[in-house]
Amino acid sequence: MSLITDPQDPAVADYVGLTDGVRRMRHDPPSGFFIAEGLNVVQRTAARGYPCRSLLVSPSRYDDLPEEVKALGPVHVASYEVLEAVTGFHVHRGVLASFGRVPVPSAAEVMRDARRIVVLEDATNHTNLGAVFRSAAGLGMDAVLLSPRSCDPLYRRTVRVSMGQVFAVPYAYLETWPAGLQEVRDAGFRVLALTPAADAVRLEDVRLDDDEKVAVLLGSEGPGLTDDAMAGSDLRVRIPMAQGVDSLNVGAAAAVVFWSVGRRP
Repeated sequence: MSLITDPQDPAVADYVGLTDGVRRMRHDPPSGFFIAEGLNVVQRTAARGYPCRSLLVSPSRYDDLPEEVKALGPVHVASYEVLEAVTGFHVHRGVLASFGRVPVPSAAEVMRDARRIVVLEDATNHTNLGAVFRSAAGLGMDAVLLSPRSCDPLYRRTVRVSMGQVFAVPYAYLETWPAGLQEVRDAGFRVLALTPAADAVRLEDVRLDDDEKVAVLLGSEGPGLTDDAMAGSDLRVRIPMAQGVDSLNVGAAAAVVFWSVGRRP
Protein backbone atom coordinates (compact mmCIF):
# COMPACT_ATOMS: atom_id res chain seq x y z
CA MET A 1 0.00 0.00 0.00
CA SER A 2 1.29 3.48 -0.85
CA LEU A 3 -0.05 6.82 0.32
CA ILE A 4 -0.66 9.41 -2.41
CA THR A 5 -0.59 13.07 -1.35
CA ASP A 6 0.32 14.71 -4.66
CA PRO A 7 -2.31 14.62 -7.46
CA GLN A 8 0.58 14.78 -9.94
CA ASP A 9 2.14 11.56 -8.66
CA PRO A 10 2.89 9.40 -11.73
CA ALA A 11 1.69 6.33 -9.82
CA VAL A 12 -1.91 7.49 -10.35
CA ALA A 13 -1.56 8.70 -13.94
CA ASP A 14 -4.20 6.20 -15.11
CA TYR A 15 -6.84 8.04 -13.09
CA VAL A 16 -6.21 11.61 -14.23
CA GLY A 17 -9.10 13.47 -15.88
CA LEU A 18 -11.73 10.72 -15.85
CA THR A 19 -14.44 13.23 -16.82
CA ASP A 20 -12.70 13.86 -20.16
CA GLY A 21 -15.40 13.54 -22.83
CA VAL A 22 -12.91 12.07 -25.29
CA ARG A 23 -12.53 9.02 -23.07
CA ARG A 24 -16.24 8.33 -23.38
CA MET A 25 -15.99 7.86 -27.12
CA ARG A 26 -12.49 6.51 -27.58
CA HIS A 27 -12.14 2.84 -28.44
CA ASP A 28 -8.78 2.10 -26.91
CA PRO A 29 -6.56 -0.60 -28.42
CA PRO A 30 -6.06 -3.87 -26.55
CA SER A 31 -2.91 -2.38 -25.03
CA GLY A 32 -4.96 0.40 -23.38
CA PHE A 33 -6.77 0.43 -20.04
CA PHE A 34 -10.10 1.35 -18.48
CA ILE A 35 -11.35 2.33 -15.03
CA ALA A 36 -13.78 0.38 -12.84
CA GLU A 37 -15.57 2.21 -10.02
CA GLY A 38 -17.01 0.66 -6.87
CA LEU A 39 -16.02 -2.51 -5.03
CA ASN A 40 -18.66 -4.76 -6.62
CA VAL A 41 -17.73 -3.66 -10.12
CA VAL A 42 -14.01 -4.09 -9.42
CA GLN A 43 -14.62 -7.63 -8.19
CA ARG A 44 -16.74 -8.53 -11.23
CA THR A 45 -14.17 -7.06 -13.57
CA ALA A 46 -11.37 -9.06 -12.00
CA ALA A 47 -13.51 -12.21 -12.10
CA ARG A 48 -13.78 -11.83 -15.89
CA GLY A 49 -10.02 -12.10 -16.25
CA TYR A 50 -9.09 -8.48 -16.94
CA PRO A 51 -5.58 -7.76 -15.62
CA CYS A 52 -5.50 -5.20 -12.81
CA ARG A 53 -2.91 -2.45 -13.16
CA SER A 54 -3.59 -0.75 -9.81
CA LEU A 55 -6.23 0.35 -7.30
CA LEU A 56 -6.88 3.84 -5.96
CA VAL A 57 -8.97 4.04 -2.79
CA SER A 58 -9.90 6.35 0.05
CA PRO A 59 -8.47 5.66 3.53
CA SER A 60 -11.90 4.73 4.91
CA ARG A 61 -12.42 2.10 2.20
CA TYR A 62 -8.97 0.54 2.34
CA ASP A 63 -9.68 -1.40 5.53
CA ASP A 64 -12.92 -2.72 4.01
CA LEU A 65 -11.24 -4.20 0.95
CA PRO A 66 -11.22 -8.01 0.90
CA GLU A 67 -7.74 -9.44 0.89
CA GLU A 68 -8.26 -10.90 -2.59
CA VAL A 69 -8.96 -7.40 -3.90
CA LYS A 70 -5.89 -5.94 -2.21
CA ALA A 71 -3.90 -8.70 -3.90
CA LEU A 72 -5.04 -7.71 -7.40
CA GLY A 73 -2.28 -5.12 -7.85
CA PRO A 74 -0.60 -2.09 -6.29
CA VAL A 75 -3.01 -0.28 -3.95
CA HIS A 76 -2.73 3.51 -3.69
CA VAL A 77 -4.55 5.34 -0.89
CA ALA A 78 -5.50 9.01 -1.14
CA SER A 79 -7.82 11.40 0.66
CA TYR A 80 -11.11 12.33 -0.98
CA GLU A 81 -9.65 15.75 -1.74
CA VAL A 82 -6.70 14.21 -3.57
CA LEU A 83 -9.00 11.70 -5.32
CA GLU A 84 -11.11 14.55 -6.65
CA ALA A 85 -8.05 16.52 -7.72
CA VAL A 86 -6.76 13.50 -9.64
CA THR A 87 -9.98 12.34 -11.28
CA GLY A 88 -11.93 15.57 -11.68
CA PHE A 89 -15.02 14.35 -9.82
CA HIS A 90 -16.10 13.39 -6.30
CA VAL A 91 -15.27 9.71 -5.88
CA HIS A 92 -18.07 9.00 -3.43
CA ARG A 93 -17.70 5.20 -3.71
CA GLY A 94 -14.08 5.48 -2.64
CA VAL A 95 -12.79 2.61 -4.79
CA LEU A 96 -11.29 2.83 -8.28
CA ALA A 97 -9.24 0.32 -10.20
CA SER A 98 -7.38 0.45 -13.49
CA PHE A 99 -7.60 -2.65 -15.66
CA GLY A 100 -5.81 -3.60 -18.85
CA ARG A 101 -7.96 -4.23 -21.92
CA VAL A 102 -8.23 -7.47 -23.83
CA PRO A 103 -8.89 -7.77 -27.59
CA VAL A 104 -12.49 -7.17 -28.65
CA PRO A 105 -13.85 -10.09 -30.71
CA SER A 106 -15.23 -9.64 -34.22
CA ALA A 107 -18.94 -9.34 -34.90
CA ALA A 108 -18.86 -12.76 -36.56
CA GLU A 109 -17.38 -14.30 -33.41
CA VAL A 110 -20.01 -12.95 -31.04
CA MET A 111 -22.84 -13.91 -33.40
CA ARG A 112 -21.60 -17.45 -33.95
CA ASP A 113 -23.34 -19.09 -30.99
CA ALA A 114 -25.95 -16.40 -30.28
CA ARG A 115 -29.71 -16.55 -30.81
CA ARG A 116 -30.76 -13.19 -29.37
CA ILE A 117 -28.57 -10.13 -29.93
CA VAL A 118 -28.77 -6.36 -29.55
CA VAL A 119 -27.63 -3.96 -32.27
CA LEU A 120 -27.10 -0.33 -31.27
CA GLU A 121 -26.83 2.57 -33.68
CA ASP A 122 -24.81 5.54 -32.39
CA ALA A 123 -25.20 4.72 -28.70
CA THR A 124 -23.43 7.86 -27.53
CA ASN A 125 -24.91 8.14 -24.03
CA HIS A 126 -22.77 6.08 -21.65
CA THR A 127 -25.51 5.89 -19.00
CA ASN A 128 -28.02 4.47 -21.46
CA LEU A 129 -25.43 2.06 -22.81
CA GLY A 130 -24.77 0.75 -19.32
CA ALA A 131 -28.51 0.28 -18.76
CA VAL A 132 -28.82 -1.64 -22.04
CA PHE A 133 -25.99 -3.99 -21.09
CA ARG A 134 -27.48 -4.62 -17.64
CA SER A 135 -30.89 -5.43 -19.14
CA ALA A 136 -29.31 -7.56 -21.87
CA ALA A 137 -27.50 -9.65 -19.25
CA GLY A 138 -30.54 -10.04 -17.02
CA LEU A 139 -33.18 -10.63 -19.68
CA GLY A 140 -31.61 -13.25 -21.89
CA MET A 141 -29.77 -11.45 -24.69
CA ASP A 142 -26.62 -13.21 -25.89
CA ALA A 143 -24.50 -10.39 -27.37
CA VAL A 144 -24.34 -6.70 -28.24
CA LEU A 145 -23.17 -5.22 -31.55
CA LEU A 146 -22.29 -1.52 -31.79
CA SER A 147 -22.13 0.87 -34.71
CA PRO A 148 -18.71 2.52 -35.15
CA ARG A 149 -19.79 5.84 -33.59
CA SER A 150 -21.09 4.28 -30.39
CA CYS A 151 -19.32 5.12 -27.16
CA ASP A 152 -16.92 2.89 -25.27
CA PRO A 153 -18.66 0.14 -23.23
CA LEU A 154 -15.69 0.17 -20.86
CA TYR A 155 -15.99 3.86 -20.02
CA ARG A 156 -16.16 4.26 -16.24
CA ARG A 157 -19.81 5.33 -15.98
CA THR A 158 -21.01 2.72 -18.46
CA VAL A 159 -19.32 -0.02 -16.45
CA ARG A 160 -20.78 1.37 -13.22
CA VAL A 161 -24.36 1.75 -14.50
CA SER A 162 -24.24 -1.75 -15.92
CA MET A 163 -23.09 -3.02 -12.50
CA GLY A 164 -20.25 -4.74 -14.31
CA GLN A 165 -22.54 -6.58 -16.72
CA VAL A 166 -20.63 -5.20 -19.70
CA PHE A 167 -18.29 -8.09 -18.89
CA ALA A 168 -21.10 -10.65 -18.86
CA VAL A 169 -22.38 -9.98 -22.39
CA PRO A 170 -20.00 -10.35 -25.36
CA TYR A 171 -19.83 -7.26 -27.55
CA ALA A 172 -18.24 -6.24 -30.84
CA TYR A 173 -18.30 -3.42 -33.36
CA LEU A 174 -19.82 -3.58 -36.81
CA GLU A 175 -17.01 -2.01 -38.82
CA THR A 176 -19.29 -0.38 -41.41
CA TRP A 177 -22.66 1.23 -40.90
CA PRO A 178 -25.42 0.72 -41.85
CA ALA A 179 -23.96 -1.83 -44.30
CA GLY A 180 -22.98 -3.95 -41.30
CA LEU A 181 -26.63 -4.81 -40.77
CA GLN A 182 -26.39 -7.03 -43.83
CA GLU A 183 -23.71 -9.02 -42.01
CA VAL A 184 -26.22 -9.56 -39.20
CA ARG A 185 -28.91 -10.71 -41.62
CA ASP A 186 -26.47 -12.94 -43.49
CA ALA A 187 -25.74 -14.63 -40.16
CA GLY A 188 -29.38 -15.66 -40.06
CA PHE A 189 -30.80 -13.02 -37.73
CA ARG A 190 -34.22 -11.44 -38.20
CA VAL A 191 -33.68 -7.74 -37.46
CA LEU A 192 -36.43 -6.05 -35.43
CA ALA A 193 -36.13 -2.25 -35.51
CA LEU A 194 -37.65 -0.44 -32.55
CA THR A 195 -39.60 2.70 -33.48
CA PRO A 196 -42.50 4.74 -32.05
CA ALA A 197 -44.09 4.95 -35.54
CA ALA A 198 -47.85 4.29 -35.37
CA ASP A 199 -47.77 1.94 -38.37
CA ALA A 200 -45.14 -0.37 -36.83
CA VAL A 201 -46.14 -3.80 -35.53
CA ARG A 202 -47.07 -3.90 -31.86
CA LEU A 203 -44.46 -5.76 -29.82
CA GLU A 204 -47.03 -8.19 -28.41
CA ASP A 205 -48.07 -9.14 -31.94
CA VAL A 206 -44.58 -10.29 -32.93
CA ARG A 207 -44.39 -14.08 -33.04
CA LEU A 208 -40.98 -15.70 -32.65
CA ASP A 209 -39.86 -19.31 -32.49
CA ASP A 210 -37.64 -20.29 -29.56
CA ASP A 211 -34.79 -21.27 -31.87
CA GLU A 212 -35.21 -18.28 -34.22
CA LYS A 213 -32.28 -15.88 -34.45
CA VAL A 214 -33.41 -12.37 -33.54
CA ALA A 215 -31.56 -9.04 -33.49
CA VAL A 216 -33.14 -6.08 -31.67
CA LEU A 217 -32.08 -2.84 -33.37
CA LEU A 218 -32.11 0.30 -31.19
CA GLY A 219 -31.26 3.91 -32.03
CA SER A 220 -29.77 6.74 -30.02
CA GLU A 221 -31.69 8.73 -27.45
CA GLY A 222 -33.77 11.45 -29.11
CA PRO A 223 -33.37 10.96 -32.87
CA GLY A 224 -33.84 7.19 -32.73
CA LEU A 225 -32.88 5.04 -35.70
CA THR A 226 -31.81 6.65 -38.95
CA ASP A 227 -33.80 5.93 -42.11
CA ASP A 228 -30.86 3.95 -43.50
CA ALA A 229 -30.71 1.73 -40.43
CA MET A 230 -34.46 1.24 -40.49
CA ALA A 231 -34.22 0.18 -44.12
CA GLY A 232 -31.74 -2.51 -43.12
CA SER A 233 -34.24 -4.19 -40.78
CA ASP A 234 -36.77 -6.93 -41.45
CA LEU A 235 -39.59 -5.66 -39.26
CA ARG A 236 -40.42 -2.37 -37.54
CA VAL A 237 -41.75 -2.87 -34.02
CA ARG A 238 -43.29 -0.47 -31.48
CA ILE A 239 -44.09 -0.56 -27.79
CA PRO A 240 -47.72 0.63 -27.40
CA MET A 241 -47.78 3.69 -25.16
CA ALA A 242 -50.47 5.22 -22.93
CA GLN A 243 -51.38 8.69 -21.71
CA GLY A 244 -50.17 10.40 -24.87
CA VAL A 245 -46.51 9.49 -24.22
CA ASP A 246 -44.75 8.89 -27.54
CA SER A 247 -41.82 6.73 -26.40
CA LEU A 248 -39.61 5.51 -23.56
CA ASN A 249 -35.99 6.23 -22.77
CA VAL A 250 -33.89 3.85 -24.86
CA GLY A 251 -32.67 2.03 -21.76
CA ALA A 252 -36.23 1.44 -20.54
CA ALA A 253 -37.44 0.51 -24.04
CA ALA A 254 -34.60 -1.98 -24.37
CA ALA A 255 -35.64 -3.69 -21.13
CA VAL A 256 -39.23 -4.05 -22.32
CA VAL A 257 -38.19 -5.58 -25.65
CA PHE A 258 -35.58 -7.86 -24.07
CA TRP A 259 -38.22 -9.16 -21.64
CA SER A 260 -40.41 -10.00 -24.60
CA VAL A 261 -37.85 -11.64 -26.89
CA GLY A 262 -35.00 -12.72 -24.58
CA ARG A 263 -34.20 -16.29 -23.64
CA ARG A 264 -34.52 -17.07 -19.95
CA PRO A 265 -34.59 -20.33 -17.97
